[in-house]
Amino acid sequence: MSDQHTALIKTPRQLITVVILAFVVPVIVIILLAYFVTGSKSGGAGSDAMTPEAISDRLRPVGTVALQQAGGARALQGGEAVYKAACAACHAAGAAGAPKTGDAGAWSARLKQGFDTLVKHAVEGIRGMPAKGGNPDLDPIEVARAVAFMGNQSGGKFTEPAAPAAAAVAVAGAGSAGPSGEQIVRQVCSSCHESGKGGAPRIGDRAAWAKRVANGVNAVTDSAIHGHAGMPARGGMASLTDPEMRAAVLYMFNAGGGAASPAK
Repeated sequence: MSDQHTALIKTPRQLITVVILAFVVPVIVIILLAYFVTGSKSGGAGSDAMTPEAISDRLRPVGTVALQQAGGARALQGGEAVYKAACAACHAAGAAGAPKTGDAGAWSARLKQGFDTLVKHAVEGIRGMPAKGGNPDLDPIEVARAVAFMGNQSGGKFTEPAAPAAAAVAVAGAGSAGPSGEQIVRQVCSSCHESGKGGAPRIGDRAAWAKRVANGVNAVTDSAIHGHAGMPARGGMASLTDPEMRAAVLYMFNAGGGAASPAK
């Protein structure tokens, strides 16, 4: 019976060991639990997940709201405004090899290429310069205006393309003003004429429009109404009236170097 009541701790050394373990083991357990909890909160991504940038990214709204101007197509910006918003970041300081605005020497060879070539490069992008200065919402005419502004500040003598207002005016004799030529172009024609798809002359590309301008606006309008080559009649929109087609043609015709008026 005496063996059953014998104590487990028989020596002072065993007592000391038990006392130490009684303190050490709980501390280890607490440290492991704390590491597990903090590690799971960081998503296993390490210390980078707690940087200000990472925290800001996680707090960023899921979506954003874009406001669009009501009432159809927006008004086209002038060359200086487009330059300040889209071009100045590089051209004001000559960053990344961009010719610095006002530097006649840097612009000399480019000005010799001609206005149409410069506009083509600006619209499509060239080397390190993105298409339309990185703003795809710019109208080709707006890009052309910015090119004219920079060129003229650097020794050029370009004429900034005027807004083809003729296309936005109701055709003489029409009972009421329908959509403007610019609106029709954006809704119907831009899918081909913006990019030159299928051989369509690009909006604002004077070289591509030269022969058409020489033929006259009436001939071009007739081709647009009845279809020509790969272009379907009325741009594929049979509901467009003849005056509406003429307004759309006027917009592109004048942007391409023509000077036609609404009246036939």
